[in-house]
Amino acid sequence: MLLGVITMMAISSPQYVWTLFTKPLQEATGVNLATLQITISILIVLQTWLSPLQGALIERFGPKPLVMLGCALSGLSWISAAYAKDVTTLYFTYGLLGGIGTGIVYVGVIGHMVRWFPDKRGFATGMAAAGYGFGAMLTTFPISNMLKDSGYQHTLIVFGAILGGIGVAAAAFLREPLAGYTVQAKVPLVTAADTSSKSMLKTPIFWLLFIMMTMMSTGGLMVILNFAAFSREFGITDNVVVLGFAALPLALTLDRVTNGLTRPFFGFVSDKIGRENTMAIAFAGEALAILLMLYLRHNPLAYVLLSGVVFFGWGEIFSLFPSILTDTFGVRHATANYGFLYMAQGIGSVLGGPLAAALHEHTGSWLPVFGVIIAMDSLTALLALFLLKPWRRTWLAHGYAVG
Repeated sequence: MLLGVITMMAISSPQYVWTLFTKPLQEATGVNLATLQITISILIVLQTWLSPLQGALIERFGPKPLVMLGCALSGLSWISAAYAKDVTTLYFTYGLLGGIGTGIVYVGVIGHMVRWFPDKRGFATGMAAAGYGFGAMLTTFPISNMLKDSGYQHTLIVFGAILGGIGVAAAAFLREPLAGYTVQAKVPLVTAADTSSKSMLKTPIFWLLFIMMTMMSTGGLMVILNFAAFSREFGITDNVVVLGFAALPLALTLDRVTNGLTRPFFGFVSDKIGRENTMAIAFAGEALAILLMLYLRHNPLAYVLLSGVVFFGWGEIFSLFPSILTDTFGVRHATANYGFLYMAQGIGSVLGGPLAAALHEHTGSWLPVFGVIIAMDSLTALLALFLLKPWRRTWLAHGYAVG
């Protein structure tokens, strides 16, 4: 578990500290911000939409060589981006190499976790996902300081080498469970059979999970990608002080922390009370938190605190969905199978920002946007409890899983 968390931390900075490099990269390439931001869009889209292929490769060759390769590509993407003189080169280095590298590591480590910890699958995948969320917290200030002292090229080269090296070193010690590996502990309700990706894609349960994860990803990214914009419209600006800190940066910091903590927390809870029950609690809780945040949006302290609760009700999708997928379709093809489900996050990344912005532009208000988010959260909670739960019980009871 520790090795998996370290490799996830090693690949988190390309996405989460990208914003620190935008200004110097704009000056170096001579493009506007919108054109430059395509770089990070390429990274995120490739990280998610190539995951089925990456999962199949990991299933064939094992996690160690592929995760090592992914960490190396992620580090190389920064080193090569340091020499980019135009935005096209940046697309191919930071965007393309980074997207391929981080995607391989992400699906590989999640697949690694669900196989090693059948009795703690939710907690283990939550820890891995938290590593991806928290990793950049350790590098943000050092990278920011080096940018000021030594410039962006030196910073990209140094941290590309450090993060790539750490990731490769940790991945070199990964190993797969031996055939027939079991644990002497109570395991949540899971299948005894294994379902291939081809067969899984023919099942209604998979597509229900895909729709649910797409709705949760879209709603969550609507909040994440537009948080500063709607907060300022609600009057929560850098000039507003909460607990001695500027309100907006405080909210963003709190949100990052709760978005990381929720992943192992709700994963652990799901190991105890069941995945669907946990989904219903978390998703409905997020809908309620958003509703309260809107109602108290003119109270800066309440707004900041409730924004943290909102993110606490969203980030757990990265532990609950891979866990329930493996519970349902088995461990043999877990990595490849999750690659297909993880594409839902890619759809959310495409829809979340533009869809929210378009709805706001059309209506002139953020309230309809939040109405859509609350509706999707509530619907997903109901689907988990009243459709997914009985469907899964029927599937497991009748042994529908096939090889």
